Amino acid sequence: MYKNSEKFIASFNRIDKQLKAELTDNTEVGFSKAVKILQHHHATVKHYRDQLLEYAELRNAIIHNRVEMTYVIAEPHDSVVEEVLAIEQELHSPKMVKDFAVRKVYTFQENDTAEEVLHLVQQQAISKFPVYRDGAFTGLLTQKGITRWLANQMEGAVLPSSETPLGEMLRYEANDNYKFVDKEMTLYAAADFFKKQIGAGRRLEALLITDKGEPDEDICGIMTAFDMLDL
Repeated sequence: MYKNSEKFIASFNRIDKQLKAELTDNTEVGFSKAVKILQHHHATVKHYRDQLLEYAELRNAIIHNRVEMTYVIAEPHDSVVEEVLAIEQELHSPKMVKDFAVRKVYTFQENDTAEEVLHLVQQQAISKFPVYRDGAFTGLLTQKGITRWLANQMEGAVLPSSETPLGEMLRYEANDNYKFVDKEMTLYAAADFFKKQIGAGRRLEALLITDKGEPDEDICGIMTAFDMLDL
């Protein structure tokens, strides 16, 4: 039966090897330095940065304070071993947006009407609608844009027309309320997009997922900030 210290060290060493493989030049780069370098462009490493740095200290305590080959000064708790193994798995096989954005995507054309969209809102309880013109993506219609359109129409004391084309309703949407991403993006990288937009004082309504992250490809999934919170 392996001790917790042995399980921890084995997993730590595998993580160390994987991080070094991510570096362009890993010559004599220590574990902690590798973490600090990779956190700038590796979303999973960034997410687990603090835990990884703490593990480096624990690893040093186990290795350098060993009093004999069969006895170490610190035996990690079961929860620590479970966590380091989980992080190792996450680094090796990260969760991708394609695995979680599985809801059906409903798309519309600019000449489709408000009635069609509102009927879908009522029937399916969804509120993000990619809109196209002659096969080209033109914008993302959301509940916010629909509400702004309704409010604008009510200013003239005239009931909004259910025949209003979606192309006109898109005028009430922010043109940066979406981002196309490829299906192989990790969940942590996706989460960073939402955080960055909030930090810039803007709200990202949805990530539109395609094969390569290009707007001329079919949308295979949509992920919202609420989806991310649930995950």
